[in-house]
Amino acid sequence: MRMSKLLIIFGAILILVGLLYPYLSRIGLGKLPGDLQFKMGDSFFYFPITTSIVLSIFLTLILRFFIK
Repeated sequence: MRMSKLLIIFGAILILVGLLYPYLSRIGLGKLPGDLQFKMGDSFFYFPITTSIVLSIFLTLILRFFIK
């Protein structure tokens, strides 16, 4: 597969995830156990470790399905 097609597919997936984010947050994606959240005064830090792993596995399965 050419690199340009892969980048287009990746961009389309990012757009789709961005459009579906309000619905994904309702089912708890983004607030899973293992996601780090720190609040100190007016500062807030959020690092979604578990959510990133789940999305990585999901996207890997989807891309393997389309590539083969």
